[in-house]
Amino acid sequence: MADIDCHSEMTNFHRDNVTLSNKQQGEMRTRRDAGRTRLENGLNEAKKPQPKEVRSQGSYQMRTMVQDPDNDYDIDDGAYFSSDDLNDDAGAALTPLAARQRVCDALVWDGRLKQEATVKRNCVRQVYAAGYHIDIPVYRIVTIIGENDEPVEHYELASGDEWTRSDARAVTRWFNGFVGELNAGESDGSQMRRVTKLTKKFARRAGWKDKTTSGICITKLVVDHFKVSVDRDDKALRETWQAIDAKLQKSTEIDHPVLTNKLAADGDEGVGFFRECLSDALKTLEVLDKSDCKRADVRQAWDEVFDTAYFTDQPDNNDDKEAKGTVMDVTSAQTARRNDGGGRFG
Repeated sequence: MADIDCHSEMTNFHRDNVTLSNKQQGEMRTRRDAGRTRLENGLNEAKKPQPKEVRSQGSYQMRTMVQDPDNDYDIDDGAYFSSDDLNDDAGAALTPLAARQRVCDALVWDGRLKQEATVKRNCVRQVYAAGYHIDIPVYRIVTIIGENDEPVEHYELASGDEWTRSDARAVTRWFNGFVGELNAGESDGSQMRRVTKLTKKFARRAGWKDKTTSGICITKLVVDHFKVSVDRDDKALRETWQAIDAKLQKSTEIDHPVLTNKLAADGDEGVGFFRECLSDALKTLEVLDKSDCKRADVRQAWDEVFDTAYFTDQPDNNDDKEAKGTVMDVTSAQTARRNDGGGRFG
């Protein structure tokens, strides 16, 4: 069986086509901060209490955002209010819908944006002309008396017509905790983050984005089935995909990382679509197992998988470097770190 090392090509692809550049990272922070300022000004104008805190969450905070040619970026920025501050003028507690509507009204108060914010089931969404949008989930902070008669805070999301126990920051801690554990040992946690982003990039190609499963489902699958391969992102990616495929062939059910409910039930359409796409990709990559496989064949297979010409267009494309372990481009330690973003969104 051929074992052609395409780690260099894969890390270059991650750097150039997957992870956000420093400029894009800066634009994300600017967009997030502008949304926070708009919310603050709108609440002040309406003479309503400010959230106790506003926290980034989701792929933005886990540093697993991937490049999108349509600027279809989803920035999650949760607004956490003290439950005592979510009352109407008569002192009655706001319903979940009314709480989201208050935040929405704060975002549209001056009418300066071309597209007004809208109330969604689990958030308030502000869409911008550039293509990206900011989702603001609304939480209330509830204090209860826990063990030893000590006050304990928990968080409830304004979801539909109910306040639902939830805290997306716990999901961020869950993911970053796995990265930290790997980095503390002999494995490279940054590789798991890269594999997560490469998998999300694969799943969000044009024509698939509206059919495939969510980013958090993909992240959970990668974390649960991640296969480390030292200095071989190409091998780690394929072996992780094989493990995910084996799991999804049995069931599309995906557990929530921190709660008792499910991210996806068995039979979920989005997960089923992702499973079929992943199975097709793995069939394409079977060419790597042939004894007469050439580097050009491997690059062409990865191009097909990612719907690109990037791998074939890499320099030194000849069939004289098929020896096992051949690395085409020696990268410095600094370059390797940059391949994981080298910054907030790496």
